[in-house]
Amino acid sequence: MAMSKRKRAKVIRWVQYGILVAVILVLAFTANWGKIRSTFFDLEVAKGMFPEVITVGLFNTVIYTALGFGFGLAVALVLALMRLSTVRVYRWISGLYIEFFRGLPALLVILAVGTGVPLAFGTFLDKYVALMIALGIVAAAYMAETLRAGIQAVPRGQVEAARSLGMTPGRTMVTIVIPQAFKIILPPLTNELILLTKDSSLALFLGASVSEYELTQYGRVALNESRSLTPVLVAGVCYLIITIPLSYLSRYLERRTGGKKISTPESTGLGVSS
Repeated sequence: MAMSKRKRAKVIRWVQYGILVAVILVLAFTANWGKIRSTFFDLEVAKGMFPEVITVGLFNTVIYTALGFGFGLAVALVLALMRLSTVRVYRWISGLYIEFFRGLPALLVILAVGTGVPLAFGTFLDKYVALMIALGIVAAAYMAETLRAGIQAVPRGQVEAARSLGMTPGRTMVTIVIPQAFKIILPPLTNELILLTKDSSLALFLGASVSEYELTQYGRVALNESRSLTPVLVAGVCYLIITIPLSYLSRYLERRTGGKKISTPESTGLGVSS
């Protein structure tokens, strides 16, 4: 007699559990746990990384991320307003910027700003400034479309009500539209902050003094010195200290805003229209 659909689903589920348990048992009895412990969980190596991994690596990672995010958000706001401008040239310039920097790897931009610009113009760029500019101009290309979508998501009636009170278009945008748009786009902006935190690891390609190390660079140096993967694991945990709270914050903000979705190129799979 054929099984019912519900019973068949239950059997399949138990088979999957059985396979999972079998895989765990095979790994448990065949893995070289002594080698794994000495490679990934060497407590002496981990202790040797503190407190510098926090006071230097984690601190600089937060600083690089904050500088890049702040600069990128300012540029993104300008780009978003240009995208919504009635002046066609502004829309073209903004669209070209967004397409160009969305299409380039962040590493190339960091190398161009941190190494290429000083060589080309014979100037010196402080590492903090170079990373702020490089991370910011890349992040701006993504945040601009999020900001544009947030501005367009503000109910048209809000704008009409402000105009009926005698507000100028500029004042309406600054005092009415943009504040409401930011409430809508806080969740995706938080996600962008998480991505930027991870992109800050590319700073290691610019070289730095010990006081300028971020988490990845600090972990890499400790890895070369100890010949153990424990520093990589410690650096990864430190990244999670930043990103996991931000992930919870993003979900909290999404609940606060009613889970309202906005249409962006990332969510629709479409490029920037001109």
